[in-house]
Amino acid sequence: MTQAPTPIHETVQKHYAERIKSNASCCGPSSSPDCCSSDSSLYPADLLATLPEGESTISYGCGDPITLASLLSGQTVLDLGSGAGLDCFFAAKKVGETGHVIGVDMTPEMIERARSSAKRLNIRNVEFRQGYLEELPVESNTVDVTISNCVINLAPDKSKVFVEAFRVLKPGGKFAVSDIVTDGPLPASIKQSLSAWAGCVAGAVDAKDYVSMMESVGFTNVSITPVFFEKETVDSAIADLGDVIELKTISQDDVYKAVYSAKITAYKPA
Repeated sequence: MTQAPTPIHETVQKHYAERIKSNASCCGPSSSPDCCSSDSSLYPADLLATLPEGESTISYGCGDPITLASLLSGQTVLDLGSGAGLDCFFAAKKVGETGHVIGVDMTPEMIERARSSAKRLNIRNVEFRQGYLEELPVESNTVDVTISNCVINLAPDKSKVFVEAFRVLKPGGKFAVSDIVTDGPLPASIKQSLSAWAGCVAGAVDAKDYVSMMESVGFTNVSITPVFFEKETVDSAIADLGDVIELKTISQDDVYKAVYSAKITAYKPA
């Protein structure tokens, strides 16, 4: 990695390193699923059944990019921010022995856990590379499908992430991710909070801006389908941030209405 880490990179990296060391969910002690959940609430039963029972007890995501991607046998798949490898393992089963899956993550502890799990599960068509999403260690025009699960919102330079995602896709390739976006701007105190950023809140951008950034780098047929959270989920996520947020000046209802998970798809023109 040649890119110098920003304070946001360092905060997010530390946050997730601590989570994987303690086998915790990504959002802290209360396990509020604004950016993570038990696997049973994210993935269909037939997908969960492709891995041994107990292997997928923690998900660091906010959705199911595997089903969204509609993967086919023989495809090459790239997971942006692969974490402990769960979505990569699902993808590896979908593309089969003739396919290949690459997971990229900036956190060494995540890479170590993912590689260990792949070896234990004897999944040979997957590999994990350490790197930033803004500078992917992947050759251009080599990937059929790019997936991601609640990670792009963590990146400080999303435009650069989209440039890189576009670069590595083959012509006609598909982009299929689950991510956190907003409907309108977030309060400044949340946007300025590194804790809120690591918790998948502060880094989220307006859905219209998300689409605009993707289209500006060349993606076409960009689609965003909202998946709104239950109010209790957002309340719990805000509580996890402690006194970082001045709730006296922020309505939790406003945050509840503004922040949501989304299914996002797009294509690189053929």
